[in-house]
Amino acid sequence: MTITASDLTLDVPHDTQRNRDEPSVLATPSHPSQRILFVTPEIADFVKVGGLGDVSSALPRALAAHHDIRILIPAYREVLNSGLTIRRVGSLPAHADLPACEVGEMTCADGLIIYVLLCPELYEREGGPYGTGPGGYGSGGWNDNDIRFARLSLAAAEIAAGHAGLDWQPQLLHLNDWTCGLAPAYLRWLGHTVPSVFTIHNLAYQGLYDKSRCAALGIPESAFHIEGVEYYDKLSFMKAGIVYASYVTTVSATYAQEITTPEFGCGLDGLLRCKAEQGRLSGIPNGIDDSWDPRTDAHLVQAFSANDWRGKRANADYVRHRFGLAPSAGPLFAMVSRMVHQKGVDLVIEAAPSIVQAGGQLVFIGSGEQRVEAQLDRLAERYPGAVGAYIGFAEEEARCIYAGSDFLLMPSRFEPCGLSQMYAQRFGSLPIAHRTGGLADTIEDGVTGFLFDEVNQASFMQAIQQAFSVYHSTELFYAMRRAAMTGRYHWRQSIAPYTQLYQRISAEAGVEAQAAE
Repeated sequence: MTITASDLTLDVPHDTQRNRDEPSVLATPSHPSQRILFVTPEIADFVKVGGLGDVSSALPRALAAHHDIRILIPAYREVLNSGLTIRRVGSLPAHADLPACEVGEMTCADGLIIYVLLCPELYEREGGPYGTGPGGYGSGGWNDNDIRFARLSLAAAEIAAGHAGLDWQPQLLHLNDWTCGLAPAYLRWLGHTVPSVFTIHNLAYQGLYDKSRCAALGIPESAFHIEGVEYYDKLSFMKAGIVYASYVTTVSATYAQEITTPEFGCGLDGLLRCKAEQGRLSGIPNGIDDSWDPRTDAHLVQAFSANDWRGKRANADYVRHRFGLAPSAGPLFAMVSRMVHQKGVDLVIEAAPSIVQAGGQLVFIGSGEQRVEAQLDRLAERYPGAVGAYIGFAEEEARCIYAGSDFLLMPSRFEPCGLSQMYAQRFGSLPIAHRTGGLADTIEDGVTGFLFDEVNQASFMQAIQQAFSVYHSTELFYAMRRAAMTGRYHWRQSIAPYTQLYQRISAEAGVEAQAAE
């Protein structure tokens, strides 16, 4: 059965409510240790394409108890329509072909302050933050994304330099992915020494443009060389971030090692090896927040815990009904993902007949390449009652799938960190994943999930067969479920390493400033 966009509205009974007595994570101390501007192209509060949206919503909130941290995002239509009051607090002049814009300020219900870059001609559009296609990348990306995200990067640099007219000035920039990569470069070209952290969430997306675009973006000719923004005779936003930022992080320890190799380095492995040798590259893992608690998540059909599985069974029944699957005593497999080659969806499609033949059922939720979406539609038609697919994404659906499934399939060819495996584990669904990046760091093989070593059908099927075996060994299966649910990866674990890093690069910047005087 394939679910269409018209089926999006849910009718889910909410048996639980969030604990309203929990203290806010934004209880900012009277003397925050750093003023930090967190710059991102997406945030789950308003607009989300992938994991970066979740990170941008959760990480600043986790850090806010220790820092005066604020967010800068473009004023997309979804942001303007959020219902929050936006107060204009600053303005920025045009630069090269980058238009003039204004800076607005809004405050979320929990106290998080967000600056929004007001520029209707660049950001008020129908579609996603990057374009109209799946995720807005490739052929579906806006043809002026270089201007759009150079404008975001320059705004971050101007705010850091104190040129925006705000009554607040950051001591440090925390920049995310290629869309923010020019920010530390603009700081350098403008003659400012504000330190920056540049976080790589996915090195495969680099923001590559023809070198003829440099003048339009206000990039000096002297910067287009191998030690600057030049990448195989093109302009690379990602490389700019790596070269000019004070420090580079990525989102898992294993991925930080992988990107220094030719296999995963996307042509930037040499530069990243240099950063690692200089002690300026490390991996700090992502996490999940308190909303991912099956005891209190109001999105679920019924709450549950590691000591009471009735709610998990209720969610499984709901998912089967929702996707047109037959009642079954067999395992329920799920894939919650962007449906693209990186995620290994082709391996799952090939494995589907074997899963069904062995008594399992399979549900998909996500969107991506049209060819892959069509394959999922055909698969659901071929196995009615055993395979279901939802082309699109809905947060409530995804949470119920995590809660109702027995196994989550993540055969990603590479995965910088991954959040789905953490969500699944917290909801008692055991991930079956390729041993790469953050998947290798967050899944303990045979304890909280299953890992396979080679990206091929034989290796993947061996892990699936192991999962079937464990499922039929009831005592072991429930022991693994409990281990997965209690092995939390919370954002609180990231506070200390980020705080230490912020303090280190700020201290280094202070020493450099004194030496320059």
